Amino acid sequence: MDRDTFRPGPLARVELAPENELVFVRELRHPPEKVWAALTDPDRLAEWAPFLADRDLGRTGDAVLSTVDGDQSHPAPARVLRADRPNLLEYTWGDDLLRWELTATGDGTTLTLRHRVDRPGLAPMTAAGWHLCLDVAAHLLDGDPVGPIRGAEAKDFGWAELRDAYAERLDHG
Repeated sequence: MDRDTFRPGPLARVELAPENELVFVRELRHPPEKVWAALTDPDRLAEWAPFLADRDLGRTGDAVLSTVDGDQSHPAPARVLRADRPNLLEYTWGDDLLRWELTATGDGTTLTLRHRVDRPGLAPMTAAGWHLCLDVAAHLLDGDPVGPIRGAEAKDFGWAELRDAYAERLDHG
């Protein structure tokens, strides 16, 4: 796909669970093993994630995840707490806790991200960011990469509209 024609797909299923945990669910057309590689391999992460990883996230232990915004890079400490290939990946990223659950569904995967945020007001912004990242990841998995959309650049790809739509969905969920 040409990056200039990239547009976000339909909204994901979302809810705000207790303790400000954003639950974000996406269906992907690829088996868990393939999705797992996209979630853990640093070269694959560099193609879609909001951060760069200093190592493979498929094993427990310390790591560094660097948020990228244009030419700026902001490293944050991370720790992989669980890495049960290809079903469960859990790690801290700065003060946040992320839990990726992969469930096989026929030919594909139901991907459930549980991302604990500092306060409820951050949930719509976080959902919009993950929405764009996971749309990019889906294209990458399809063999049709569009390149990462991170930081301020996300505003050029519908981030604000996604944030508003998720805010409405989370308020009325």
